Amino acid sequence: MARCEVCFRHCEIEEGQLGFCGARICRDGKVQAANYGKITSLALDPIEKKPLRRFHPGSRIFSVGSYGCNLRCPFCQNDEISWSQRAFDFAEQAEVLTPEKLARAAAFYRNQGNIGVAFTYNEPLVGYEFVRDTAKLVHEQGMLNVLVSNGMAESSVLEELAPYIDAMNIDLKGFTDRYYSEVLGGSLEMVLRFIERAVQICHVELTTLIVPGENDSEDEMRQISGFIADLNDSVPLHISRFFPCFHMTDRDATDVKLVYRLAEVAREKLKYVYTGNC
Repeated sequence: MARCEVCFRHCEIEEGQLGFCGARICRDGKVQAANYGKITSLALDPIEKKPLRRFHPGSRIFSVGSYGCNLRCPFCQNDEISWSQRAFDFAEQAEVLTPEKLARAAAFYRNQGNIGVAFTYNEPLVGYEFVRDTAKLVHEQGMLNVLVSNGMAESSVLEELAPYIDAMNIDLKGFTDRYYSEVLGGSLEMVLRFIERAVQICHVELTTLIVPGENDSEDEMRQISGFIADLNDSVPLHISRFFPCFHMTDRDATDVKLVYRLAEVAREKLKYVYTGNC
C-alpha cells in the first residue's frame, strides 16, 4: 500500500489497485500514473476554446487528453474520459504516445498556426508526470504549454510543473465549501491555494460555470470576483452557461440574461470578463 500525494484525498492505494481518480496506481509500493501516455483525445484547437482570450489570441494549440479525474461533477461534459464507467473502458483502448512522439506531433502542426500543447479534456493533474515530461520537451522545441485544470492538486505538484507551463485556465467552480464538497466532491480551499500560486507562475485565466440553484447568486459572484481582484484584477474570468447533461438533467440551462448580469457584477472589480455558451 502507498499514499498518493496529488490531491486532498491522499488515497491509500493497495498494490495493483487504482485511486479515486481512476488514473493513479500503486506499483511496487509506489504511486504512479496509470494513464501515463494513454491518449484518448487529440485536436488542433483555437486557443480561445481552452478558453484563453488574452494569451496568443488567434493562434491554435495541439490539445491532448487522457482519462481520469479527481472530481465528480454531475454535469461533466467529458464524462466518457473522466469518471463514468466509459472512462474506465477507455483506459483499455487508449492509444499510447511517448512524450517524444507527442512533442514531435506538436511541432509538425507549427505550419498550421500551432504554438504548442494544451493538456486538457480530462483532468491532466492526475497524470502530472506525463504533463511534466512532455512539456519539458515542448519547451526545448521553442513552443508553449497550456494546462486546463480543476486546480485540485497539492502545491508540490504545481511546483514540479511550474518551469514548463506558460498558461493555465483553471476552473473556479463556485465559492462555497458546500458546493465543492457536496456537489463536486472536491475542496474549495485546495483550489484557492492552487490559484493563488498559479497567478505568480504564469498567465492564468479562470472559468466559472453558472449552475442554476447552485452558484448563481450575485453575492457569490461578488465573492468570486473579489477573490480574483485581490490577487490581480487583470486575471480574466470566463462566466459560462450551464446546459443539462450527464447526471444533472433536473434543471434547465442557465438563463442567458443571468449570465450577462453576473458578468456585469464581476466587472465591478475585474478588468476582463467574458461570457461563454451564450
